[in-house]
Amino acid sequence: MNYKISKALVYGSDNKFSKKDIFIKDGIFIDGFNPGDTFEEINAQDLKLIPGLTDIHFHGCMGHDFCEGSTDVIQLIADYEESQGVTTICPATMTFPEEKLIGIARAAADFPNEKGAALVGINMEGPFISYEKRGAQNPEYIQAPDAAMFKRIQEAAGGLVKLVDIAPETEGAFDFIDKCRDEVVISLAHTTADFETAAKAFAHGVRHVTHLYNAMNTMNHRNPGPIFAAADTGFVEVELICDNIHVHPSVVRNTLRMFTDEKVIFISDTMEAVGMKDGDYELGGLPVKKTGNRAELSDGTIAGSATNLMDCMKTAVLKMDIPLETAVKCAAVNPAKSIGIFDRYGSIEPGKCANIVGLDEKLETKLIFNRGVKIKG
Repeated sequence: MNYKISKALVYGSDNKFSKKDIFIKDGIFIDGFNPGDTFEEINAQDLKLIPGLTDIHFHGCMGHDFCEGSTDVIQLIADYEESQGVTTICPATMTFPEEKLIGIARAAADFPNEKGAALVGINMEGPFISYEKRGAQNPEYIQAPDAAMFKRIQEAAGGLVKLVDIAPETEGAFDFIDKCRDEVVISLAHTTADFETAAKAFAHGVRHVTHLYNAMNTMNHRNPGPIFAAADTGFVEVELICDNIHVHPSVVRNTLRMFTDEKVIFISDTMEAVGMKDGDYELGGLPVKKTGNRAELSDGTIAGSATNLMDCMKTAVLKMDIPLETAVKCAAVNPAKSIGIFDRYGSIEPGKCANIVGLDEKLETKLIFNRGVKIKG
């Protein structure tokens, strides 16, 4: 089916909303229809249209985790994310042994990718992290960065691994960076690195920071740590979890001032409890309790989130005073650019995959298109 979506306010490549008509043909945005083309017209005059979101860091939903390593589970995850307006996904692994990580990678490579949110990558969050800043990662499988191991996992994934996390203070970290920086985005994560070590890592080719502020040394005026080291570069991009639990609203606002909206990426970091009732769940083999939108280990450690990316974006606008234009950029445009898929996703432009979310004045989702198919509305 071809569509003309008329009279909406559309989020454009200038990161502003303007009134225009949108044309979709064969799942792709086009400039307009030719005489004789048939199409369905949708009047969207009360909606703001934004690109479908891209989540580059989350673990699961609906009682299942990406690390189950099953194409059926990936499909369940893809279907849920699509229903929320998250139309492209790059789910994250946890800290596991190589054999299990290879199994997860193979499942992703075998995924048909025909419906639901498009699986566009894998975020390899573990196991090359710090024991001291492990968070909800399983300490049993933490190990030093190993370039050969990463390359074996990448081969099993068919090149799908887009991000890999490391703690740069660990043994072999800089050798890993030097060997892998040209084939994958390397992210500083779960680390005890001080300012100098982090700055050296960025100079060697690390250009991303995983869930900024969480699982790393905090900022101090005499010991500024990795956060200021990242800000000093002017090129490092940083993830933020805007669920109103992981990061205080003032910190979100000031992070955008410090890094600008060019370098901030909203993520959800959701675990399997999102979309489910309160109760007991797991993350990386560790027990987690969900209460509302808070997920914790038994010792009170925050264990991922229970707020999907669309709701994180809306929380940033409604509870943190972030302009909608900025929030859309951080949840749709920047993540697509980060993992190298912006040529196909992340904006409403001719030639790109027709992924759209329509929001009303209260930011309620009223319309969803994925791959040019109307999912909601």
